Amino acid sequence: MDLLNTLAEKGLRRELPTREEALAVLATPDDDLLDVVAAAGKVRRQWFGRRVKLNYLVNLKSGLCPEDCSYCSQRLGSKAEILKYTWLKPDEASKAAAAGVAGGAKRVCLVASGRGPTDRDVDRVSQTIEAIKEQNEGVEVCACLGLLSDGQAGRLRSAGADAYNHNLNTSEGTYGAITTTHTYADRVETVHQAQAAGLSACSGLIAGMGESDSDLVDVVFALRELDPDSVPVNFLIPFEGTPLAKEWNLTPQRCLRILAMVRFVCPDVEVRLAGGREVHLRSMQPLALHLVNSIFLGDYLTSEGQAGQADLDMIADAGFEVEGAGTTTLPRHRADAGVGCGSQADACGSHSDGCAPCGEGPVAEADAAEAAEVPAARTDLVSVRRRGAGTDLAPNA
Repeated sequence: MDLLNTLAEKGLRRELPTREEALAVLATPDDDLLDVVAAAGKVRRQWFGRRVKLNYLVNLKSGLCPEDCSYCSQRLGSKAEILKYTWLKPDEASKAAAAGVAGGAKRVCLVASGRGPTDRDVDRVSQTIEAIKEQNEGVEVCACLGLLSDGQAGRLRSAGADAYNHNLNTSEGTYGAITTTHTYADRVETVHQAQAAGLSACSGLIAGMGESDSDLVDVVFALRELDPDSVPVNFLIPFEGTPLAKEWNLTPQRCLRILAMVRFVCPDVEVRLAGGREVHLRSMQPLALHLVNSIFLGDYLTSEGQAGQADLDMIADAGFEVEGAGTTTLPRHRADAGVGCGSQADACGSHSDGCAPCGEGPVAEADAAEAAEVPAARTDLVSVRRRGAGTDLAPNA
């Protein structure tokens, strides 16, 4: 296909696609799926070889969040029967992190539910970061604590944090339908604060919340402009007891097209396959490794993932290798100069001249056709986490 050849060549040159081209990737038929994966795979191998970075989540504080994010099992009013506990002590969190590092994780992601940390919370997390770094030489630590106040990002950086995660999740135009207790602009500002403090920015999206193709392209182009070093792609886990429990809009094929589109738009950025991969990609997870260069190992915040050893076997069986602690994840041009997926001066901006307007033309018709093909719910694949942090059971790593 001319489209895929063009996109692959652009990705190899770090020249970014137009909105029209990104929308066209999402509209490709299933018959062309392997061609889509092959084209995006060329871009992935150009910048990351066959390396897969492993990341490990530690949920420092679970549930009881005052925010109303519709996708989240920890939200205000959630009836999901998840683990609920207050802050882990630094030694408890460090022990949990060590299990992930022993399993091959290069980065530990420390997450806490809530609108954002108090200064006391930042002190707690800082002590945890120091404990983890002391016991695990060379490990990267990413914090994910919600909206930051002035000075907090700098304090986390001083404590040894390497990165900060705060996802945009969905497009600015649809954000108000997903969350009402904070704004899209609040999220953008927190990512800017992290970057200004010298933290590596991690920001991504959640697919499968009923959004259109145009919404997906909007948020990925917004991420490109925000220029994070890593972009986690989550697929909605429809927890019973949350407002989006009935949203089963994804197929494995659509998930792969979404990942390919993200890779084309952010060719030299760490694209991470995150929550929901087991639920929605299922047996097609190995194909996704040709598109992403990073995954979470083991369990997630409130749900269980596949066994850690199964992740390692999948990587090896697919012909990939786990990225070592001594390897720099990002391509040299990006690691050295901070050049990211949003840096090309000649790239097409959102709604710039020559791009198809949102919701118009044949792509909008494809959106409607896709929405009509709702797959059967696989509630059997949604398993609440009952082990690891906050329990007496060994973690999955």
